[in-house]
Amino acid sequence: MQHNLGFVTLCQTAAKQVKEISIAQVKTLMDNSKLPLFIDVREDNEWQVDHLPFAIHVGRGILERDIETLVPNKQTPIILYCGGGYRSILATESLQKMGYSQVISMRGGYRGWKEAGYPLITE
Repeated sequence: MQHNLGFVTLCQTAAKQVKEISIAQVKTLMDNSKLPLFIDVREDNEWQVDHLPFAIHVGRGILERDIETLVPNKQTPIILYCGGGYRSILATESLQKMGYSQVISMRGGYRGWKEAGYPLITE
């Protein structure tokens, strides 16, 4: 997907402020039953097609509104993912600003996971 320059610049700036984890690292955590809270921040229609195992869905549009109800402990380890990695970077930065100290963005997102041939859940 070709993104607008302003959006890419915004994401590049945010990426300097957040931690990222590779798809392979997430898969290792998953395989070893050590995956922390795993949140898909994609749109509802994306989630409904398929999603990564063990993920819960909290769309980017409502994440900041609902996160404190869903995850009141701001020390909870969280990994976020989206379609390609940009929205999860912005979401990670936003949650950090809200006081969440152990939130990480999965680099490459859903597309990278799928390209790696890892499993997906279809509802």
